[in-house]
Amino acid sequence: MRFAAPLTEARLLRRYKRFLADVRLADGSVVTAHCANPGAMLGLAAEGSRVLLSASTNPARKLAWSWELVEADLPGGPQWVGINTARPNHLVAEAFRDGRLAPLAGATSLRPEVAYGRASRVDFLADGPAGPCHVEVKNCHLMRRAGLAEFPDCKAARSARHMDELAEVVRSGGRSLLVVVVQMRAAAFDVAGDLDPAFAAAFRRARAAGVETRAYACRVRPEEVTIAEEIPIVTGP
Repeated sequence: MRFAAPLTEARLLRRYKRFLADVRLADGSVVTAHCANPGAMLGLAAEGSRVLLSASTNPARKLAWSWELVEADLPGGPQWVGINTARPNHLVAEAFRDGRLAPLAGATSLRPEVAYGRASRVDFLADGPAGPCHVEVKNCHLMRRAGLAEFPDCKAARSARHMDELAEVVRSGGRSLLVVVVQMRAAAFDVAGDLDPAFAAAFRRARAAGVETRAYACRVRPEEVTIAEEIPIVTGP
């Protein structure tokens, strides 16, 4: 996924109210950028960090800038990390079009935002000769140990509910798939059970019920973010 236009560099001053971030542009001016991330962003919001912003082309939008990437000092060394939680669905759709999602090989369509469960919407419904598959996408950008990506970075009750609903799809005779998109370099994925035991329990229940789970690390560069490779999930049963 290439950005539509070159990103603009700034320095982070503070992130607040979850969805707002004050940054200083290269010319010294301070602007407020939209932070499309409801999580805690542990390790990603240090004052003075280099960040990259995309500019909106919508003149009616309240905030002209969106925070896309941060250069974070993570275990194992600094790297660019994607923080925009709206991007993973685009990355999954792109990888599907390019035939780079092995669990959906053979599927011929991928419809977004399909209603299911208890007043929920699944991120995608894949379909093809083998039948439909409910696909839920989660964004991951937490790293507390070198090479190990974790999700979630805070309480994630909605995500836990999604896992239970995916499990119900399987119990009803259907197929469901969780795709964890890690917007950084990582060698493996695990659930952060210490940060959200309820989600960890729901994740284990879903896997035991037959929900397929896959994690993919991304190549993150100032000009693009791309799903690069599948990484192992090391969470125990």
